[in-house]
Amino acid sequence: MSNPQKIALLTDSTADLTPALRAGKPIYTVPLHILCPDGEFSDGVDIFAPDIYRRLDRGEIPKTSLPDMVSIDRTFRRIKADGYEKVIAVMLSSGLSGTYNLMRLQGADRTDLEVRVFDSLSGALGLGVTVLQIWEEIQAGMGWEELVERRVPQLIANTFPYFSVDTLEYLAKGGRIGKVTAMAGTMLQIKPVIHFSEDGQLQSIAKVRGFRQVQDKIVELCREKLEDHRRYNIAVEQGGAPEAMEQLKAKMTAAFPDYEHCWVGDIDATLSVYIGKGVIGAGIQILD
Repeated sequence: MSNPQKIALLTDSTADLTPALRAGKPIYTVPLHILCPDGEFSDGVDIFAPDIYRRLDRGEIPKTSLPDMVSIDRTFRRIKADGYEKVIAVMLSSGLSGTYNLMRLQGADRTDLEVRVFDSLSGALGLGVTVLQIWEEIQAGMGWEELVERRVPQLIANTFPYFSVDTLEYLAKGGRIGKVTAMAGTMLQIKPVIHFSEDGQLQSIAKVRGFRQVQDKIVELCREKLEDHRRYNIAVEQGGAPEAMEQLKAKMTAAFPDYEHCWVGDIDATLSVYIGKGVIGAGIQILD
């Protein structure tokens, strides 16, 4: 494992990085919190997306809250104890959450570690693949200065996730609907394709009928971003829609066969509070 500058990576639980994706990598995660009628839970620790689906089905509307400062401090201490000296932190979009700002303030106070904190302006696997690719760059020998001054901002600016939700009900109830336009026609299976706008809020970019056309539209949008670039990663993920995700994965790998990585993830509990069940998404990350 080549990491001579002893750089650790830090993100939050909305990066949707499974234990398998994190295995063997110095990726640390702080959980967001989810407040339910029967208590407070830590995303990815003692509550997961299927738990949220069950709660939504029975009429609960959980609330989410930022990581607590105790767990952030504990995570920084663990990073130091594990022998790392520098930290690149990439966090959930500031357009959706105060997590980035909280981590920025906490990182600035550290005297035991050199910390740089970035706003992903994204979330879910769009955030996760950025963290994974940073590790690829470290493995390839890229140094701290080039990473924090050039490459991390470049990766953030060139990562394009798209997803579709089964219903806008929870985005509206949770106050996270951002620039996503309300729509009529749910009986016609009209579904929005959503992405992150430049300020990190959610924005609808298209409306199509049914999951199959959603898949085709997402592939089309990724193709528009690829243009004549030759190096790229792709990613797919789902929330309570594994079969639809497998169909989308097949279409993405067929459309973009020269990918360097195809990463697969499941939506976390925090974002599931706002988007519900029946979610598929995919994205492309331009590397050159």
